[in-house]
Amino acid sequence: MDRSGSTWRDDQKGQVKALDSMTTKWYSFIRISRPEPGRVVAEVEVDADSPWFSGHFPGNPILPGIAQLGMVLDTIQEFGHGECRISGIKKARFKQMIRPNDPITIMTTCRGENPASYSFRVMVKGQPACTGLLIAEGA
Repeated sequence: MDRSGSTWRDDQKGQVKALDSMTTKWYSFIRISRPEPGRVVAEVEVDADSPWFSGHFPGNPILPGIAQLGMVLDTIQEFGHGECRISGIKKARFKQMIRPNDPITIMTTCRGENPASYSFRVMVKGQPACTGLLIAEGA
């Protein structure tokens, strides 16, 4: 849901339209777009009360890398190529910490079909927080 109370989803033609609530247990998709075929850009919001923050690290909360990779996989599944699982991660780089209430943008680009591979970039405040290549099985 964006600040106006609207939620968005791409209509698969590069346009953005309203979407039914797309809230997971610990974060929400705010806005989704497909600027070009095979590419998805998702703005997400992680609740400051997320259990990920409470255990990692007390007094200095950051979003763990596994949670970031989970959001990348969810983006691929929900707005890319359907049900799949991670069969590999290559060239993963964690460059910046994500803290509670930080604005997050996830960008994925399909790089290959067999096996399905996706370059990804998790951005926080416009800067790369995590980058890499996700290999998916079952996509």
